[in-house]
Amino acid sequence: MLYTADQTTQLPPDGFRYLRIELTDHVLTITLNRPEKKNALNPSMLAELAFSLAYAQYTTDVWLVVLAASGDTFCAGMDLKSLSSGDSEGTVVPEPSGPVRLGELMAELHKPCIARVQGPVYAGGFLLVGGSTYVVAAESATFSLPEVKRGLFPFQVLAVLLDIMPARTALDLCLRARTLSAAEAFSIGLVTQVVPSHELDHAIAQLTDELKQFSPMAMQAGLEAYQQLKHLPSEEQQAFLYEQFVKLQQTSDAKEGMAAFLEKRKPKWGGE
Repeated sequence: MLYTADQTTQLPPDGFRYLRIELTDHVLTITLNRPEKKNALNPSMLAELAFSLAYAQYTTDVWLVVLAASGDTFCAGMDLKSLSSGDSEGTVVPEPSGPVRLGELMAELHKPCIARVQGPVYAGGFLLVGGSTYVVAAESATFSLPEVKRGLFPFQVLAVLLDIMPARTALDLCLRARTLSAAEAFSIGLVTQVVPSHELDHAIAQLTDELKQFSPMAMQAGLEAYQQLKHLPSEEQQAFLYEQFVKLQQTSDAKEGMAAFLEKRKPKWGGE
């Protein structure tokens, strides 16, 4: 994380410049709010994303994260003009401790994250979608990596895609710059659910309601272990996973879950 727990004890009192944030019943909704620029990511917006994701990770009351967007486009990727010319506007959050790399930010969020995709996703926007645990997309949403048309290549996106789909499929998306429909994105695993646009909010609510029935601590431990497994040789993985299981058994959620099972009642999760 690019921010410490102490830095993110509270959100900016006057709000963010490019995000809208709402915490309701353990669900933190982060809405990209630069619709006039198709939610293209400039340095200030990236810092705000880094801060809000750190806040989500460190805040016990946050069990789930929903990534949404205002306007007709989910995200047009990086604001290349802003990134190349420099961003002179000040930020409403402290300066991050290092460069903001979206793929790393999403991997460091060990809480279920749901992307609510209402419109087109381009280029670096794939880092948000590919890094989410679930992607619920409107039927009208499209997905495209146009970098090769501009003499560029989506290097960081490729790394994220290789976690989701076969290498040839990922490379084809990067090399041919095709525009995928939501149905095609679903068929290759980039999207987890496709619904009519008017059912998008209902689908998100259904999914969050379902996930809230389960132990937030167990889900967080599982997602963290999933990321750590990528860096372990295969011969060390089972021992590591056994250690994680033993540690999880000591948590309040695990003890409450076992007690509720034995007492034949619904558990009361605390997220600890």
